[in-house]
Amino acid sequence: MIQSSLLFESVEDIFRRVFRELKPRTALPEIVVRFRPYVHMDSKIQLDDERTHIEVRISDQLEGAPAPVQEALAHILISKLYRKKIAPQYDRRYRLYTEREDVQRKSLLVKGARGRKQIVAAKGKAYDLEEMFDQLNEQFFDNLLTRPRLSWSPRRSRRTLGHWDPAHNTIVISRIFDHPEVPQFLVEYIMYHEMLHIKHPIEHCDGRRRVHTKPFYEDERKFPQYKEANALIKRI
Repeated sequence: MIQSSLLFESVEDIFRRVFRELKPRTALPEIVVRFRPYVHMDSKIQLDDERTHIEVRISDQLEGAPAPVQEALAHILISKLYRKKIAPQYDRRYRLYTEREDVQRKSLLVKGARGRKQIVAAKGKAYDLEEMFDQLNEQFFDNLLTRPRLSWSPRRSRRTLGHWDPAHNTIVISRIFDHPEVPQFLVEYIMYHEMLHIKHPIEHCDGRRRVHTKPFYEDERKFPQYKEANALIKRI
């Protein structure tokens, strides 16, 4: 019955109703909801100093989401604003929608169109990422992977050692590995790991994203120096 009535509510109406549910003894502030052209599916909520006005900014990627999803988002944002525990059913409902394959596919296209990617040369001081990719592609993937853009990271990151960005079709490897004292097999392993993300895309199941699947891990262990590489990474 509630979901049927949601179909006739505006997004502001939904947020007002949810506010009354969560804060029944608090005077209802003015609530304004705006959809913004964010790169990601971000949502923000802010209460003014007088506590009489709430502004909600939601990614326009969610503008066409079903009313029950908007209701779930309202519960999440208002709960966070007042430091209340988020009811699990609303968190799950929101994630089930945003992790849907079609929603993620659209988000990826938006990120590619709106986002910016800082790309530097693939040829470093010690290692050439393009040569390395081609060699690994032949050795482990039968040359079936199309080479994406390859880049050393702008900074010597120790937290993000490498990442595959499907939105910009780019593999980035941390510049910390571009040094003659770094074993070549370690750089190859980082590259191989990111190449496996191309071979094994993210799976979406029951509202969850599976970045590293069982086939992914099985292929990862086929790297000859798998144990040695992971031991060195732990030291980093």
